[in-house]
Amino acid sequence: MKKFDPKTSALLIIDMQNDVVHPKGGWAEAGSPAHAKKQNAVAHIKAITLRARRRHMPVIHVLHAVSANGRDARQNAPLFRNLVKTGHNRAGSWGAEPFAALKPKAGDFIVYKQRVSGFQGTDLENKLKGLGVTRLLVTGAWTNFAVEGTCRDGADLGYAVTLVSDATCTMNEEWQRISVNYALTMLGDVVNTAEVLKAL
Repeated sequence: MKKFDPKTSALLIIDMQNDVVHPKGGWAEAGSPAHAKKQNAVAHIKAITLRARRRHMPVIHVLHAVSANGRDARQNAPLFRNLVKTGHNRAGSWGAEPFAALKPKAGDFIVYKQRVSGFQGTDLENKLKGLGVTRLLVTGAWTNFAVEGTCRDGADLGYAVTLVSDATCTMNEEWQRISVNYALTMLGDVVNTAEVLKAL
């Protein structure tokens, strides 16, 4: 695996929020925290984040936040309708806050989104261009939704994409396997945490 140049790479941490990965979060019954635990995703992301910060690589937290009343969230798909209906990931709530072990630190960047991809309707690409980033190191949840969607858009926009498979999670192992072994292998490199830490 090639070394990462911290001057032209950025670490994306997608949707690692209380509602998504905390055992008492809104998506707990759907299996999201359980799969995060099985993947050891929080620990893997934390290890990569600490190394990235030491190398002065930009760390960007991409967080899904539905507005307080949900009125400005387009509800054209079941996922978006469910977010408004359940109140999960509601801006200003505990559920929308970053998971404690992965909270942003001084010098990190934060991007808020309301769609699947971290690029849709956000200033993510402007930040990446301003930082001189050409390569994305992608981690987070859910692998087959926000992670894959962000990787797809990133690849289409011309970024070199590297997915850290064991630093991502979703609802269950089947969804993880399908996303990682099929779509994501065609969008960039698929590596594990140990390989990333060695490359950093």
